[in-house]
Amino acid sequence: MSTFTEELKNEIIQTPIDVENCKIAFLSAFIRTSGSIVSSDGNLGFEIITENERAAEFITETFEAVFHTPLTVSDARVDVLRGRDKLKFACMGEAARGILAKLGIIKIHDDGISLTFGIDENIVEDEQCQAAYIKGAFLGGGSCTLPEEQTYSRTGYHFEVVFSNRITASDYCELLCDFEVLAKCVTRKDSAVVYIKSKEVISDLLHVMQADRCLKKLNRIVEHKDKSNNENRVSNCSVSNIDKAVTASVAQIKSIEIISQTIGLKSLNRNLFEVAEARLADKNASMQELADRLHITKSCINHRMRKITNMASQLS
Repeated sequence: MSTFTEELKNEIIQTPIDVENCKIAFLSAFIRTSGSIVSSDGNLGFEIITENERAAEFITETFEAVFHTPLTVSDARVDVLRGRDKLKFACMGEAARGILAKLGIIKIHDDGISLTFGIDENIVEDEQCQAAYIKGAFLGGGSCTLPEEQTYSRTGYHFEVVFSNRITASDYCELLCDFEVLAKCVTRKDSAVVYIKSKEVISDLLHVMQADRCLKKLNRIVEHKDKSNNENRVSNCSVSNIDKAVTASVAQIKSIEIISQTIGLKSLNRNLFEVAEARLADKNASMQELADRLHITKSCINHRMRKITNMASQLS
């Protein structure tokens, strides 16, 4: 059974990106989260690693469509811990330099090159490209977990994207903020993690990512969990009220027994005697039930019972 992360990534892949500038933004974000700059024999290039075969196919096809340059598989191995294949793709040489520059990851100068860590504003020039960048970053280094739909689970709502540096992560947060999606950033080992734990904010983000199927699943889980939580709160409240009622009843009976054993119940006036007798006759009845049987208000029986309790405390 696929995880929600896999479902979300597969839906991203299935949503076509038609505009070339948006494809560039998508690829730039993907390399930022799943790739690395490498150098071999004086040649500069980049590698990308993915565990998702559909993502690998989608990325290689998109690269070829935009840059007319194929990505070659440089390594393929099984991740024993996760039980998944890891595919590594590489692109080296002059073509790689040009691609990285167009993706806003490096700048080429007369005397060499320099890395850029922030998100190039030219890459995310409009709302469509911004949304494409958000999706590309998640496909490369994101995960999203939800509570289990039909079972009790302590797992909460969590969305995150892992970046190799804090600068890109901070720019990504600002990008999300442009869509009124507020995320937080934290350092984890050598990485910077952008994360969201609010179900409402995750819902807004899925809308930005055009992940309609996953958005419907999230809304269904939220509705189910909220309903279950409300039922639990009502149940807990009812149990609490029952506990209080039982405690009160025990205290009332104890007070009546003290009066009975000292001055006797016959010493009570008629109204207090009726209340004491009714309580002894039904030790489990609620105060409202006793009030109904005596044809008085609940406030009245509470008042009379307090008198009995006060009298017993003076006698004990």
